[in-house]
Amino acid sequence: MSLLVPAASLAKRELVRFFRQRGRVIGALVTPVMFWLFMGSGLGRSFGGPGGDFLRYAFPGTTTMILLFTCIFSSISIIEDRREGFLQSVIASPAPRAAIVLGKVLGGTLLGFVQAFPFLLLAPTVGLPLTATGLLQAAAVLAVSAFFLASVGFFFAWRSESVAGFHAIMNVVLMPMWLVSGALFPLAGARSWMGWVMRANPMTYGLSAVRTAMMPDDPGPFGLGLSLAVIGACALVAFLACAATVGGERT
Repeated sequence: MSLLVPAASLAKRELVRFFRQRGRVIGALVTPVMFWLFMGSGLGRSFGGPGGDFLRYAFPGTTTMILLFTCIFSSISIIEDRREGFLQSVIASPAPRAAIVLGKVLGGTLLGFVQAFPFLLLAPTVGLPLTATGLLQAAAVLAVSAFFLASVGFFFAWRSESVAGFHAIMNVVLMPMWLVSGALFPLAGARSWMGWVMRANPMTYGLSAVRTAMMPDDPGPFGLGLSLAVIGACALVAFLACAATVGGERT
């Protein structure tokens, strides 16, 4: 209880704080949707896209992009809390430091999930079947993927001294991870060296699982079980790295 109560309080604070700032909500949700529509309507018609329907192909990738943007925005609160002195107060409190990590990561996970999951309901607009089984499988994948992204965001935000520096790191780390995850081009058509990069990318497995759940006629390159196992293991490693970083810092 000494771990769960403060963690739940911090997670709730992240939710309340996020939804009170409408600009963050709009930016995290509208930007990926606009990217999907412009990319699908522009490049999709120019290059044909995989299977001849780029909007359909890019749908799972846009879902993971919503997770990415939301987790980035939620991690910024760590830098703001440090600047305002709130974070130092929490560290000095009797609550375990692991509760800080768990609360912040859970908050980012919930934010990413509640924004990405409703986007899946637009699947019929691009000809994708919407079934209860597919939605449940996709929901499980989104939850694990969001936990992974929130942990990665926390890890870098904790080490960043400014919001500008954090954004620079995210542009070098998370955005390339999304670009080579299979969101824009399939693994099968990539060059050999790019194929190995994509196989080493945890987001490739998360995206593959979403694609398999939502597109049974055009599944991802990896099985659903393998994809969940890989992204789940990466999420655990990322979370433990965050806990070790916070736990090893002096008050």
